[in-house]
Amino acid sequence: MRIGVLVVAYNAATTLRQTLDRIPSGFRDQLDHVLVCDDASVDETYEIGLEYKSGSTLPLTVIKHVENLRYGGNQKFGYRWAIEEGLDIVVLLHGDGQYAPEVMEQIVTPLVTGEADVVMGSRMMKRGSALKGGMPLYKYVGNRILTRFQNAMTGASLTEWHSGYRAYRTDALRDVPFADYSNDFDFDTEIILGMLGARKRIIEVPIPTYYGDEICYVNGMAYARDVAIDVLRHRAHQMGFGGGSTGGVDTAAYEVKHSPHSSHGQLLTWLTGVPSASVLDVGCSDGHFAGLVRAMGHRVVGVDLVKHEGIGQRIDEFVEADLNRGLPPEAGTGYDVIVAGDVLEHVIDPDSLMADMVSRLGDGGEILVSVPNFGHWYPRLRTASGNFDYDQRGPLDRGHVRFFTRRSFERLISGAGLRIVERRTVGSPLDVLERGGNPVVGRVARFASAVDRAAVRVWPTLFGYQFLYKLERV
Repeated sequence: MRIGVLVVAYNAATTLRQTLDRIPSGFRDQLDHVLVCDDASVDETYEIGLEYKSGSTLPLTVIKHVENLRYGGNQKFGYRWAIEEGLDIVVLLHGDGQYAPEVMEQIVTPLVTGEADVVMGSRMMKRGSALKGGMPLYKYVGNRILTRFQNAMTGASLTEWHSGYRAYRTDALRDVPFADYSNDFDFDTEIILGMLGARKRIIEVPIPTYYGDEICYVNGMAYARDVAIDVLRHRAHQMGFGGGSTGGVDTAAYEVKHSPHSSHGQLLTWLTGVPSASVLDVGCSDGHFAGLVRAMGHRVVGVDLVKHEGIGQRIDEFVEADLNRGLPPEAGTGYDVIVAGDVLEHVIDPDSLMADMVSRLGDGGEILVSVPNFGHWYPRLRTASGNFDYDQRGPLDRGHVRFFTRRSFERLISGAGLRIVERRTVGSPLDVLERGGNPVVGRVARFASAVDRAAVRVWPTLFGYQFLYKLERV
């Protein structure tokens, strides 16, 4: 495999030569290329690199950026170089000599053997070695606290998140948007979050700790703040908040919410009291919700834009159709119950679709519908602060083309010739915070959910996340 080394250097004139000398002679023959990236140093780092190249057998290239790209930006440049050069593996090495070039082969081996996509050198794997190696106590304590927090938020089990000694397969780098990550020191955290999100295999190997007279350019408090924000943002993205895109049609399958306090839980409660019935699930997605309805003894027909894999095993009949054009004739008529769970906000003309559903009801039939509340405090705050944008899910889901408050949706209901039999309001889906399996986070999530439900009862139009209606013809 073609192995490259990216040496990030800034004002490393006193350490660069010794750092390169420490690359084991037996490993040098395995290296395809070594790139020294001088990040616009104000000392003689670049000149010393060129001088070293002239008398070395290392396959060395030395460059100097015209302007300082900062720590993360310097890495981005190097990873783009590694990909463009067709390398299979790239090792990150610091020019200040803090991380041991002597163990580079151990860092690379799991990538060469195919055991990992990312290898991180950890100073914390061997108990006490970090402090013995000269790591200041305050850095050691901060490292441990942040690492524990990051593991709790991501479900990872790394012994150290804050080592700058790591190696990547370049095909793994291609699968994460590292160009969008921070240019600062928290780049190291963001790229690992990206690898976790892309389900890449991450392995740690123990490395020795060296602390000498190198200059540290990291502002510890700012770094801790940035890392915490990155991890919380990552967790929010896992929950579906933030980072949305408005491009294209949203065809992703929607996850069934099993909580009894969720919209799906409430809709299932309504259907539980209905004797065996014919049910039309409008916007059935992958059919998992419809499958639960079918298990109650109902006959279920589903309609949606995309036929997801396995849907035929979960429902009785599936009709593929663009709901923006209304319900197709193949969907049939005379239904006892029509369910439109979180679908009307996805169509351009919800009034027409609602009228179409009314026309498909049998005598005495009911429509069960749920819609997100644009009057919820979260979109209100986003809009009032001038930060309106789309999210991955929720009231600002990137697939939504129409937005409703309780008042505007009830006008739609009245205009369709329907009356409200029952109305319910559900709160924010805070229970998804429990998915990481962390017991502390789980307890906090349950407490927050209870508080949120109490707030919904007091002020449903502000704290209600979704409105649910049981409807019948006037």
